Amino acid sequence: MENFAYYVFLVIAAIVAVFVLKKVAGCLMKTIFLAVIVAVLLAIYFLYFKG
Repeated sequence: MENFAYYVFLVIAAIVAVFVLKKVAGCLMKTIFLAVIVAVLLAIYFLYFKG
């Protein structure tokens, strides 16, 4: 019975890890896309409008 509880704990921990990873990765991707968009807008501003 002790092994069964251990395996149940491992399955629950794996499911929680997947959900946490999805949340963090989703937020990280949004942050990266936002940073890229800001960098492109700054480059356009300085190259075309500031010159």
